[in-house]
This record gives sequence, structure tokens and C-alpha cells, in this order.
Amino acid sequence: MGSDDRNLLNSTRRQFFNQCFVGLGQMALGSYLGGSAFGAKLPKVSNPLAPKAPHFTPKAKRVIYLFMAGGPSQFELFDYKEELQRYSGKEIPQSFLEGKRFAFMESFSKQVPKLLGTRREFKRHGESGKWVSECMPHTAQVVDDLSFVKTIKGENFNHAPAKIFANTGSPRFGRPSMGAWVTYGLGSESDQLPGFVVLQSGPRGPRGGALNWGSGFIPTSYQGVPFQGGGDPILNLSNPEGVTRQRQGQILETIRQLNLNHLDDTGDPEIATRIASYEMAFRMQTSGPELIDFSQESSKTLDMYGVEPGANSFANNCLLARRLVERGVRFVQLYHTDWDHHGGGGQNLNEALDNVTGQIDKPIAALIRDLKSHGLLEDTLVMWGGEFGRTPMGELRETVGRNHHIDAFPMWFAGGGVRPGQVVGETDELGFNAVEDGVTVHDVQATVLHLLGLDHENLTFKFQGRDFRLTDVGGNVIHKLLA
Repeated sequence: MGSDDRNLLNSTRRQFFNQCFVGLGQMALGSYLGGSAFGAKLPKVSNPLAPKAPHFTPKAKRVIYLFMAGGPSQFELFDYKEELQRYSGKEIPQSFLEGKRFAFMESFSKQVPKLLGTRREFKRHGESGKWVSECMPHTAQVVDDLSFVKTIKGENFNHAPAKIFANTGSPRFGRPSMGAWVTYGLGSESDQLPGFVVLQSGPRGPRGGALNWGSGFIPTSYQGVPFQGGGDPILNLSNPEGVTRQRQGQILETIRQLNLNHLDDTGDPEIATRIASYEMAFRMQTSGPELIDFSQESSKTLDMYGVEPGANSFANNCLLARRLVERGVRFVQLYHTDWDHHGGGGQNLNEALDNVTGQIDKPIAALIRDLKSHGLLEDTLVMWGGEFGRTPMGELRETVGRNHHIDAFPMWFAGGGVRPGQVVGETDELGFNAVEDGVTVHDVQATVLHLLGLDHENLTFKFQGRDFRLTDVGGNVIHKLLA
């Protein structure tokens, strides 16, 4: 018996299928690369984030998503209701509550909840005459560049599943996020930076964590990459002391060859992702520090945003977002936490709301102006919103607050093919339900993809025998929002 025969007899079933050319991995890789898996020489590993053609001519080339984690109160920011002010302190009619569930039922079950008029001063701003409160004076100055959708309806009133639903189109864990779908469909225009970047600020991370920007079952090349606001954009990006760039390049080339050999043996597409990520990290050792070097920006720009060099702030992240999209990054998502204003424990609609709006208002207005001055706003879609809104009723707590509300809450959009200065949808006199142009979360996602030149029904990925998509089995483009 020869050595080859002995090796074959000593191989396990798993080792046999792993090494032969009829394994499922090889077949999958052949399909993935568009070639034959049966003994053919594997082609050179291509960049999974290389730009791809859209389904049709896009209005937007890139997205900046400003996610206000916790559920901002529309009644203190953008949605002024005269009838809510008039009936403040009165019990809400039972007809509004029938069949409804809320996050903290005990606060509404002790007694019939009472309507809560805002204590904030509202004024109309801009040529569009949009209501904006005293909490957002800088945003009020750019309100004519924004378009509001007031009637978005969610499906879950708890934070983590609602966030995951807003980002992935499903409250279940393990689905690809919107940014992952976009980079899967379009790739990226940057070969020096990831195609999907996540920036975080506030006292904590968003509930649901990395599931909000994960790639689920599509290749991990398309998942969001969290960046830091100061130092290395990514931890451990810089070489250790004593390791030169030449030495690092030699190590990388050796690892690449080992990965190519492993790719040849197993046919696992994730190894191609690993190769691409190593090479991206190597390039980012140069592009990363340059990206976060704000010394290239004028003092006027830094003051406009309210930037503090080296700080982990929403202001820094807004400026970083502009620098990322002008370098070709496809999808940038900013999370700012601490919007969960139930009342009590420092989470209220008084000083706590002042604090969080003070952190975001000036940078948002600066971002809109800055994109405009750089000629980027016309093909950059900027969107603002949270996982849900707040009830028109107050909560029985020690300070002023509101409960979670999924039946009608707003988002705003700017640039990237959106018709500016308009309002889509209307709610009832108390702001509880939509009475005109109700919109679902899937509608929002379908519209974002449409503006990027992607048909949400045709952007699919086959998994477990089913063609999955961001909008699941729903979604209609919000045509009234489009320019």
C-alpha cells in the first residue's frame, strides 16, 4: 500500500470532502467567483468592495445616516400640535388606547394617561414655514434643505429589536444591515477605506450593538467598521514599535499566500474577505491617520461644527462623516445615544433633552452647509431619525417624560435626490396616528435604495433556500419625497 493510500485511509470523512474538489465549499466558491470549482486554477482574488453598477441611474451616490438612539421626542423638536397644547393635562380618549401596547404598561395602567403639551417654544422657520422648537436653533436655519416624513410606523416598542428592525428590516438577529446591503449592491468608491463606516458618540453604545451594522449572512466584507474619533481610527492599526512598514509588508504577503493556499483547499469565500481586510488594514495605516487629521481643516470649519480635536463627540463625527464621503466611502452611520426621555433618573424632557440636543444641533447644521459648499449634498443622502418616537401622553414619573411610540414618528432627509422643504404625511390632532400618507420602515428602506439606483425587490441574497432582501416582503418607494 502506497503512502497516498495510507493517507486516504487515515483521513476522516470531513477531511476527505474538505480536500477533494467535489466539496460543497469548492462548489460554492466556483459559483461565487463565476468559474469552475473542479480542478480549475482559482483566479486572482478580486476586491469585494470594488464599485458595481446600480440597477438604474441613481440620484445619490452615498449615504450619511444620523441615528438618534433611544427615540427622540418629536413633540419637543419638530411636531407642534395646537390641540395637544389645548388639552394638555386631560385624559386621552380610550379610543386611542384600544388594542395598543406600550413599553412601560404599568405607567399607563395605574390610571388613564394624560396628554402632555410641550413646554418648548416653537416657531415657523424658512420659506417652507416648518415648525422647529427652541431646542434646535441651528437646524432651524437649514430647515429649507430638509424634507420631513411625519408618519413612519414601526413594529416593536422595545429599543434593541426596534433599532435592529430600523437597520436590518427585521427585529430578528442575524440579518444584514442597510449599510451592508448598500455596499453589497454598489461596492465602494474608496480603495483606501472601508465601504461602510460606523461612528459612535454619547455615554453608551446603541442597544443591539454590532447587530445594527452587521452583515448577517452576506459576506463580512460588507459589514460596518466602527471607527474611533481620536488616535488610530481602528484599535491596533499602527505597527508595534520596531516593526517597519517594509517588514509589515513582508508579513502581510506571507499571510496572504497562506490564505490563498487555504482558499484553494477549502473554497471558503470568507477567506477572500479575510485577504481583502488584511490588505485594507495595511493601506489604512496611511489613509487612517490622514483621515482624522483635522489640522487640514480651516478654523472656520472647525468652529462651524464645534469640533474639539481628539474628542469622541458627535461634532467630530459629523466632520469625519464629510471627510469620509468625500474620500469615496459609500455608507457612513453616526449613532448618538441618550434620547430615552421617560422622565426620572436624569432622563427627562428638561435639562437632559437640552443636553443631548445641544450636542447634535450645531454639528448637524454645519454638516448640511459643509456638504453643500463642497458640492456633495446634491448626491449625498443625509437622513436623521431614531428607532421610534414618543407618545403624546406623559409618564407618571418624578420628572417630565414620554413613553415609546411606534404608530407615527418622524424622520428627515436632505440632498441625494430628495425634494427639499416639504412635509410628507400628517398625523391626527394629537400626533398619535397617521391620517395621511402612512409610511412603514420598509418604505423608508426601499426609498433609500431607490435613490441609490437599487431596486429593493431585486437586491437579494440567497440564504437557506430563500432570496432575502432588506425590505423582506414589503416596502414601497415614497415617491412624494423624491425631487
